Amino acid sequence: MMRFLTALSKLDGLNEISITTNGVLTAPLVPELKKIGIKSVNLSLDTLDSGRFFAITRRDEFAKVMHTLEELLKHDIDVKINAVVMDGQNTQDIIPMVEMTRELPVSVRFIEEMPFNGDDHNYKGLAWDHLRILQEIKEGFPLLQKIADPAFSTSSNYHVPGHKGNVGIIAAYSRTFCGTCNRIRITPQGELKNCLYDDGVLNIKDMLRDGASNTQLKDTLLNAMDQRAKDGWEAERSREITTGIHESMAAIGG
Repeated sequence: MMRFLTALSKLDGLNEISITTNGVLTAPLVPELKKIGIKSVNLSLDTLDSGRFFAITRRDEFAKVMHTLEELLKHDIDVKINAVVMDGQNTQDIIPMVEMTRELPVSVRFIEEMPFNGDDHNYKGLAWDHLRILQEIKEGFPLLQKIADPAFSTSSNYHVPGHKGNVGIIAAYSRTFCGTCNRIRITPQGELKNCLYDDGVLNIKDMLRDGASNTQLKDTLLNAMDQRAKDGWEAERSREITTGIHESMAAIGG
């Protein structure tokens, strides 16, 4: 990973490189990440309880993840903690995770659970949407204030007066931010996805293996992005009609 990130950091035209990690093996790499210019890290952490962490991840690695958090903050790297809110599993962590922003300069972002388990049709519906998450936070922190969202942000952002960090809510399933989303994703298989919910619009890996020039890659990418669905709902309907494939987040890459 470090060889890849180091090579990326030397490319002209990249203003910023951020990474997402589960934090299990990241702590020893933090000094090197800082050295090559990584300024922001998204840390996946769904609970602050070691027992629930094991129940969710099936790994006894909670201490390693918290050590990664400590190292990132020690090296002045901006940290966004991504917590997927899962009914019956970690909703009791919402208030403690907001409380964490009192002393730590982190952004804790609560994410609606998405039906990316490879079996979307059996998804029973969203128990904790962005409105319910927000209400839960407000009950624990009545002084919660809405703050400005950065351009193209996928999260609605908030601040508790007196806290060093902020709170965000990402309506990943409700898809309220599609109109301002500027993200694309490349899967481990090389598929370009304009949207998490589409079925992939082209395979970049195949183009590279076939010897496509930089100009061909650029033109093809721009054309593919012009085909972007207007929102995640349209992308999902199109996927179901054309392929019927139901992907897991592990297959997508995330």
